[in-house]
Amino acid sequence: MFSHIVIGSNDLDASKAFYDATLGALGCPPAQVDGKGRLLYVHDGGRLVVTKPIDGAPACGANGGTIGFSAGSPEAIDAWHKAGLAHGGVAIENPPGPRETPIGTLYLGYLRDPSGNKLCALHPMG
Repeated sequence: MFSHIVIGSNDLDASKAFYDATLGALGCPPAQVDGKGRLLYVHDGGRLVVTKPIDGAPACGANGGTIGFSAGSPEAIDAWHKAGLAHGGVAIENPPGPRETPIGTLYLGYLRDPSGNKLCALHPMG
């Protein structure tokens, strides 16, 4: 359904350190940087672009929005969460772990990135 997701950043160096580490824990290669300084992450058919806002206003996290990343295992989510905390991310919600949902048990972890974007790593438990 989605071709890509673009999020804003107030500090692309901090965002690159954060996303290279967190997405690297999920198997994604480090960002490619385009001619405009945007960070481009490509992995498993998904694309994430991190950029300073084009209008020049400060970037801010979407209220009520969450960006979800697929993870291959609970251990990958734990590594993602740990990498995020070590690179400027902020733990939010409960610590990573299983959650009972109407669609089954999911192993989830939540972070805010250095610009305040809410992120989730998800692995279905079967």
